[in-house]
Amino acid sequence: MEQHGQQVLETPRAAGLAGVVFALLLAAAIVLVRLGIPEGAAAAGTPGFTDSAQRKALRTALTLVPFAGIFFLWFVGAVRAHVGAVEDKFLATVFLGSGLVYTATMFGSAAAAAAVLSVGHPTGTAPQLPTWDFGRHLAYTLMAYATRMAAVFVCSMSVIGRRLGALPRWLSALGFLTALTLLFVASSVRWAELVFPAWSLVLSVYIILARGRAGTRTAEHP
Repeated sequence: MEQHGQQVLETPRAAGLAGVVFALLLAAAIVLVRLGIPEGAAAAGTPGFTDSAQRKALRTALTLVPFAGIFFLWFVGAVRAHVGAVEDKFLATVFLGSGLVYTATMFGSAAAAAAVLSVGHPTGTAPQLPTWDFGRHLAYTLMAYATRMAAVFVCSMSVIGRRLGALPRWLSALGFLTALTLLFVASSVRWAELVFPAWSLVLSVYIILARGRAGTRTAEHP
């Protein structure tokens, strides 16, 4: 029985480490995708992938995305374990649903980027301009949708954490600020989507530290 209780305490803390890994993988993937597939005036009317560095950056990003999605699901589990039972089924459904839709949309964006890469063969040749523009816009449009879902995920988590007292005020306020940035700023400011992995990293570290303190108190007062 004691071993079972120990597992209940340790599993969320271990899953919290998955949130750290997810944040680092997602940030790296976003940076590599933006370097591999330029956006805006720099890419308009100019098919890419004639540079081998662009191909390598995008291939690396596409390798990281599936692992980022896997660790994100573990991160969602860690957050749910930290928060505990949520009586408000509406918020709980929005939180879980937005996380799942975000994962699916992120995979879709990666698939679109992979399609852009596949039409650039052989190495050193550029895809046709219509194909390049279509794939590039599709990849970034799906990324924009994923960013909105990330905003819903962050906002619902911040509301739940604030209502249940599972998160401190500063972390809830940081979550609301992150959600607003993802909703209204990320679409017009490049690299703004990096605030989501940054928030995930901060939340993961907080959960790890909180579970560590809880485990210490339990050991001192069984």
